[in-house]
Amino acid sequence: MSLGGIKAWTICPIFQGIGWATTVTVFFLNCYYNVILTWSFYYLFSSFTTRLPWDSCDNYWNTANCSTFSAANRAANSTANSSRWIDSTTEFWERKVLGISNSLTEVGTIKWDLALCLLFAWLVILVCIWNGIKTSGKVMYFTATSPYILMTILLIRGCMLPGALNGITYYLKPNMSKLLHMQASATVWVDAGTQIFFSSSIGFGALTALGSYNQFKHDSYRDSLIFAATNSATSIYSGFIIFSVLGFMAHEQGISDVGLVAESGPGLAFIAYPKAVSQMPAAPLWSGVFFFMLILLGLDSQFVGVEGFITACVDTFPYLQKTTRRRHVFLICTCLVKFIIGLSMVTNGGMYVFQLMDYYSGSRILLLIACFECIAIAWIYGINRFYDNVQMMLGYRPSRYMWICWVVLSPCFCMTIFLMSIVEYSELDYKRPTGTYVYPDWAVGIGWSLAAASAVCIPAVAVYNTVSVRMSGKPWKTVLQPKGLKPHQLRPEDITHQGTDGLDNSVHEQKSMFTAL
Repeated sequence: MSLGGIKAWTICPIFQGIGWATTVTVFFLNCYYNVILTWSFYYLFSSFTTRLPWDSCDNYWNTANCSTFSAANRAANSTANSSRWIDSTTEFWERKVLGISNSLTEVGTIKWDLALCLLFAWLVILVCIWNGIKTSGKVMYFTATSPYILMTILLIRGCMLPGALNGITYYLKPNMSKLLHMQASATVWVDAGTQIFFSSSIGFGALTALGSYNQFKHDSYRDSLIFAATNSATSIYSGFIIFSVLGFMAHEQGISDVGLVAESGPGLAFIAYPKAVSQMPAAPLWSGVFFFMLILLGLDSQFVGVEGFITACVDTFPYLQKTTRRRHVFLICTCLVKFIIGLSMVTNGGMYVFQLMDYYSGSRILLLIACFECIAIAWIYGINRFYDNVQMMLGYRPSRYMWICWVVLSPCFCMTIFLMSIVEYSELDYKRPTGTYVYPDWAVGIGWSLAAASAVCIPAVAVYNTVSVRMSGKPWKTVLQPKGLKPHQLRPEDITHQGTDGLDNSVHEQKSMFTAL
C-alpha cells in the first residue's frame, strides 16, 4: 500500500486505531530518546581532554565524600564509614551532568550546557532527514555500519584487560534461579520482552514507514529475517564488550562478583563504563570511541523513529506534503516541539521526568499494541488473504511456522507478557547513592495517562469508524473489510467478489484458517 503507520491500517478499519497508537508512542519515544543522545554528546565533548573529568575528586562539583578508591584503597579503608563515600564518576554524572535535585517537584532550572547538546542533537537529526529517506538512507549507510568497527575495536581492547575473562564468563553463565523463582521470572520475561520490542522498533510504526518506500516485489520477508537475526547478534556482541570491561573494573576494585559492579539503565552507559574506561591507559581516547559509537547507534534509531512519525502524519494529512516547503515546515515544527518537550528533561529534575516517560510510555504498552496488530492481520484481515498477498509480492509463501506464529504464538506471547507486567507491576522509583526516590501518586497518575494516551486510540477509533459506517447506512461489518488496496494488490477473488460479497469471502477465509493449516 506504500503508506505510513496510520493509513496502512485501513486494511482493517476497525483496528485503524493501531496506527494512531503507534504514532503517539513513537512521538513520546522521540522526545525522551534524544535526551540519551544529549548525554552521549556531553560525555563525548568532555572526553576531549588529557584527563577525564570524572577521574578525580578535585573538581568544583565534587563533595567531601568523593572517592576514587582503587582495590588497595578499598582494602585499607573498608570500615563501617566507607558506605558514605560516593564514586567520582557518580558525582560527575549526578552533580555535573544532571545537576539532579531531590525530587520531581524540585524541577529547578534548565541546565544550559545540556540544553545546547539537546539542540545540537535535534539539528543533526533535522539535517539528516531533511529530504526524507533520500538523505537519511544515505546517512544510515554510515551510522549503521560504523558502530560495528568501533565495537570490534572496543572488544579487542576490552579482552586485553586483566579480569576481562571473568566478566565474559559472568555474562555467558546463565542464572537459572532467575527463571525458576516465580516473581523474579516474571520480571525477567517482562524485561526481555519489552527490550526485544524496543530494540527492534516493533510497535512504533517506524518499520511500516520504512517499508512503504520499498518496491511492491521487494523481498521484505527476507529482510525481516535478516533484521531480526542481526539485531539479536548485535545485542549479544555488545554484551561481550560491556562485560569484558566490567570484569576489568571488578578486578581493579578487588571484587570477585562482577554483578556487584554492574549497573542497569542509564547507569551502565554513563557511570559503570566511564568508570572502567577512566582506569585504562589513554582513557580519553577510549571514552571518545565509546560515546561516539553510542551517538551513531542513537542517531540511527532516531532517524527511523522521526521518519516514521513524519511519514505517518503526511500520509494521513496529504496537504502537509503538497509542496516540499510544506513538508520542511512540518518537519521543523515537529523537531521544535519535541525539543521543547525535551527541555523538561534537561532541568535539575529532568532525570525524574525522563524515567517517568520511559517507564510508562515506551515499554509495556508496546506488547499490547503488538498483540492487537497480530489479531487485526491474522484474525480480521485474514491470515490466508495475508499469505496470498505475500505470495503476490514475493512469488512464494512463507513457512507454515510463520503461520502458527502470526495466528497463535505471537498474540498469545504478547498478551501473556503484558498481563505478567500488569500483575507484577510496581510503582516507579529512582535509585540514587543517597537513597531511593519513590514517585508520588500524582506523578504515577501522569505516567498512566501517558500510557493510556496511546492505548485508548485503539478502542476510540474502532468506535468512531463503526459509528461512521452505521451513520452512512452501510452494514456495521463493513469496518471489517479492507480499504485502500490498489488494483495490483487485489487477488482475483477480491475483484470477483467486490462489494458485500467481499465480506462473505473474508469471513469464509477466517473460518477456513485451521483447515488450511
